[in-house]
Parts: sequence; structure tokens; C-alpha cells
Amino acid sequence: MIMQQYRLYIERRDADQNMARFYALSIEQTLFGQICLVRRWGRIGTHGRIVQHSFDNEIEAVALFLRLLRAKRTRGYRPRLNARPAKRPRLLDGAAAGTGQSRLDRDQMSWRSSWPSTSISDA
Repeated sequence: MIMQQYRLYIERRDADQNMARFYALSIEQTLFGQICLVRRWGRIGTHGRIVQHSFDNEIEAVALFLRLLRAKRTRGYRPRLNARPAKRPRLLDGAAAGTGQSRLDRDQMSWRSSWPSTSISDA
């Protein structure tokens, strides 16, 4: 069992070199009880690459976590300045639940259909 939650997201940006990279680390527990260090990295705006390292205990995972963090800090990675929490998934309305549409999508569609349709031939 993991004693403490470990999650990190850092970025490296350099407009002169057209560089916008991210690096994410987290220590998680698998369904089988193993400790797993998950590394994600890539260009900001992409899914990036993922590598997982499995460990027998949390101490080994934390040691690698800290070693990778130090290496990335020396290369110029820093926490994002305007960090916001992740967006929550949109809840489905009861009427829209069967269609897979969110309430917002359904309302926007009904709003659009209430406008008179115009075409080039009408003008």
C-alpha cells in the first residue's frame, strides 16, 4: 500500500527554440499490489509517451522519482505557473443519457434549430 500520493507535472518552454515540453511522474499501486512509477513526457498538447517501472516497495520507487526530478530540474523543467485543476467530466442529463450527449450539447443543438435557416439562394 502506498503511504503517500506522489504526483508531479513540470514543463519546459523556450520560444526561441520552439520548445514546449511536459514531464509527468506519479507513483501508483497496480491491481495486484505492486508499486508502479509512471512517467509521461512529450510536447505540450499531445498525449506523449508513457513508461512504467514496477517495484517491490515504495522506497525504491520514491528514490527513482526523486532522481528523475533532479535530472529534469537541471535541464530547465519547472512547475507550470498558472496550474489549474483538471476539468471535471460533464455529467449526462437523464434525457440525454441514452444518446451519449451531454446536457450542454443537447441545449446547444436545440438552440441552433430554433434559428431560421438561411441559405445563399434566399438572399
